[in-house]
Amino acid sequence: MNGKELLARRFEEHRTHLRAVAYRMLGSLSEAEDAVQEAWLKLSRSDADAVENLGGWLTTVVGRVCLDMLRSRTTRREDPLHDRDGQVRLPDPVVGRADGIDPEQEVLLADSVGFALMVVLETLAPAERLAFVLHDLFAVPFDEIAPVLGRSAAATRQLASRGRRRVQGVVPPEDPDPARLRAVVDAFLAASRGGDFEALVDVLDPEVVARSDGGTLRPSLVRRGAAEVAAQAITFARFAEAARPALVNGLPGVVAFAEGRPMSVMAFTVRDGRIIALDILTDPDRLARIDPSVFDG
Repeated sequence: MNGKELLARRFEEHRTHLRAVAYRMLGSLSEAEDAVQEAWLKLSRSDADAVENLGGWLTTVVGRVCLDMLRSRTTRREDPLHDRDGQVRLPDPVVGRADGIDPEQEVLLADSVGFALMVVLETLAPAERLAFVLHDLFAVPFDEIAPVLGRSAAATRQLASRGRRRVQGVVPPEDPDPARLRAVVDAFLAASRGGDFEALVDVLDPEVVARSDGGTLRPSLVRRGAAEVAAQAITFARFAEAARPALVNGLPGVVAFAEGRPMSVMAFTVRDGRIIALDILTDPDRLARIDPSVFDG
């Protein structure tokens, strides 16, 4: 085995971890792959023998690549969940079977990266996101993150603290019992299928927010309040009829199919037995990347 092959093997040992870092930074599975590939190119052009901690070095390289990608997003505005045309732009979901996720997804979703957290990460400024993700989710010391941002360790600590406050203020603690979460999701679907408005309102938090990302070809929607979301759920009951249980970012959700192809992914955020957020991806381009065979059997 020559030197380049050995270096490639060493890099592959870190690939899944690097994808996890990039996914949290970018909220896009395809862009995360691009960031990891860029890290490999940088490594292959570097003096790898001089790197004492390859995993740590690669993590900060991926962080820097992702930071540049975030800063170059021309669609970022005051409300980062909307693009320049006002369309909702949700993070990519990680979708798996309801009875468990595969080992690669398990690593990708380590540290409980529920969809609610990914949505909040989209609202952080790039520097805040980097500091919070690398430190709080991957335990990278502030003095290693600071050079990536071009700031002091103290300033980097403050950035992470701001990000942490945003996350803690919005993302509810996870219910440790998946069965209870699944029961809430099932109750929502049953009420939607049956057109039971009162039952829907009962399972929704009064301040619930429903966001739908249809991509460039379908209209995006934002609905707020239990009554409005319940009415919308009844209108789109066909999604509930075609829904199959799934895990969305490791938590109970659903995927609706039409002619064997996914037509929507629904992620639920639940607090105290009620749905506080419902995020629906109907973007055909991103849905096409989901392998339907995952749900066979």
